[in-house]
Amino acid sequence: MSHLTAGQRALLEAALVQRQHQLDRRLAEHTGGLSRAEHAREVLLQDGDDAPQRESEREMDLALTDIETQELGAVSAALRRLPDPDFGQCADCGNEIPFDRLKIEPWALRCVACESRRERGGRA
Repeated sequence: MSHLTAGQRALLEAALVQRQHQLDRRLAEHTGGLSRAEHAREVLLQDGDDAPQRESEREMDLALTDIETQELGAVSAALRRLPDPDFGQCADCGNEIPFDRLKIEPWALRCVACESRRERGGRA
């Protein structure tokens, strides 16, 4: 049984939907509706003669697009998992992810302890 109330789930759903819309808008603005490859080509073509000088800008642009795309995937996955009774349980240890953590990052898959271990390079 889930540790989250219906009200908490509703708040998380609203936060996830809002973040999904924000990311959709940012990606559309950032890429002009193009695929990653098309966007990269457009950026390269805009460089003209100063291509070598703009290489770091291009890399930063593509990295930002990648980060936003990954986050959008995580948000979408969380929205699909939200109805599951085990939503809010750590994927590694199975303990409850505190609601306060989920309010900050509603797509979180792990509790703070397991996520910290993962970030340090050790699997839980």
